[in-house]
Amino acid sequence: MTNIAVIGAGTMGNGIAHVFAQNNYKVNLIDISQAALDKGLATVTKNLDRLLSKEKITSIIKAQTLNNITTYTSIAEGVKDIDLVVEAATENIDLKLKIFKQIDEEAPANAILASNTSSISITKIASVTKRPEKVIGMHFMNPVPIMKLVEIIRGYNTSDEVTKTIMDLSENLKKVPVEVNDYPGFVANRILMPMLNEAIETLYNGVAGVYEIDTVMKLGMAHPMGPLQLADFIGLDVCLSILNVMYDGFKNPKYAPCPLLVNMVQAGKLGSKSGEGFYDYSENRKAEIISKQFR
Repeated sequence: MTNIAVIGAGTMGNGIAHVFAQNNYKVNLIDISQAALDKGLATVTKNLDRLLSKEKITSIIKAQTLNNITTYTSIAEGVKDIDLVVEAATENIDLKLKIFKQIDEEAPANAILASNTSSISITKIASVTKRPEKVIGMHFMNPVPIMKLVEIIRGYNTSDEVTKTIMDLSENLKKVPVEVNDYPGFVANRILMPMLNEAIETLYNGVAGVYEIDTVMKLGMAHPMGPLQLADFIGLDVCLSILNVMYDGFKNPKYAPCPLLVNMVQAGKLGSKSGEGFYDYSENRKAEIISKQFR
């Protein structure tokens, strides 16, 4: 397995492309927007420069990594001669099903189709293809070049052979793969998202402020980042989407998103990527706490 296609040049997609390319795989990075591809490559370059400045890679490795990435704005062209597709598009089920229908038609018959979804059923994604035994989840963690975990999700029909291949491949990327079964939220987000949601509920109910909640979890629980800051970093829209998937999947009210989270997303306050969430990320402020009541 040497030729990889990554669909989506956003935060996760460019990170996944970076990791494969740095480990000597040929990567086709695909996005419908050339601007998104340019931005994704700029991010890869910036992250390589950071590694270079810390003497974790050489200038030769940087050059080889960038040379291993080719960009495409056409899925059909980008998946034509590949061994593995990793889809890293927006966490939207309709979009993912549309993409998988297309890559199933365009990719070689022996290619494995993987999704970086953080919550959506791999079995459901696989159901729109003619190769459900070759569909699997590869849930990388953000930031991809740094985080070691890859959550490997087996769909109902995913074969043992495909699972082993992807587990071995993840180890070749110097990652730690962990196999889990296909239920809403899998393991990582089934545990993480209710915690973030409860932190938002705690703020919403006036128990404590942003600073106080995050400080308690950082100093008391040894978390590297408070839950509200982490939610901002993930994206409040992404958190809402994952909670909705789990709520729909389990029909359990404990997964129902906090009204404050819903309102903030509707208001366009999505966290660091929009410039404001529970913290202010505008140019003159470095993740300052917003001084207002969250209701």
